[in-house]
Amino acid sequence: MDTSALRATQLQHAEEVIRYDDFLRDPPLFIAGADVGFEHQGAVTRAAIAILRYPSLALVEYQIARINTTMPYIPGFLSFREYPALLAAWEQLQQKPDLLFVDGHGISHPRRLGVASHFGLLVNVPTIGVAKKRLCGRFEPLDTEVGALAALEDKGEQLAWVWRSKARCQPLFISTGHRISTDSALTWVQRCMAGYRLPEPTRWADAIASRRPAFIRWLQQSSHSEMPPCAISGTLRGR
Repeated sequence: MDTSALRATQLQHAEEVIRYDDFLRDPPLFIAGADVGFEHQGAVTRAAIAILRYPSLALVEYQIARINTTMPYIPGFLSFREYPALLAAWEQLQQKPDLLFVDGHGISHPRRLGVASHFGLLVNVPTIGVAKKRLCGRFEPLDTEVGALAALEDKGEQLAWVWRSKARCQPLFISTGHRISTDSALTWVQRCMAGYRLPEPTRWADAIASRRPAFIRWLQQSSHSEMPPCAISGTLRGR
């Protein structure tokens, strides 16, 4: 694997990322969450995308794509491994979102191109990175209370906000993905919280991908719903 070529691609794409607010619709009508995982010892990449209506944060569509993994795990280049499955799930969506949350880093990456920025550029939608662990940079220790906030900085620039979203939980790293500012990224994550560590878009994407109890309950309820067919959709396709 030619990592020098991948590095050059990252640096080029990082220059293309828009770091200010450039919304398709403000406020958004539909907000998506995206989550990527791996199955069969990494041989299969699984991507789930959940579409929520704003401001109710009700789940209205989900798509899951499973594809053969296209490259090995190489630290710092994870977006190249993850985005093909994300694109496969994106292509299946009936309702494209106005704003996208991705479980992963945006510009808070050594070369300023995490998966949220990489995928945001590919689909050209305002995108926020919501990561669970630090990848680079430094921040002041957070207080223990909910809402504690610190700037993640690296080489003299702020890359993200470090925000404690829930008591007794590790903080989130919230960054610009594409077409949104760092401050607006934090604001929109805060608007999409419902008492959990993760914002609802990525929490639902994770629940769908892992078939967690919340998603199973939603499936059971939607099967008895009087909502029109176009309001509830979801497919599981292997590739």
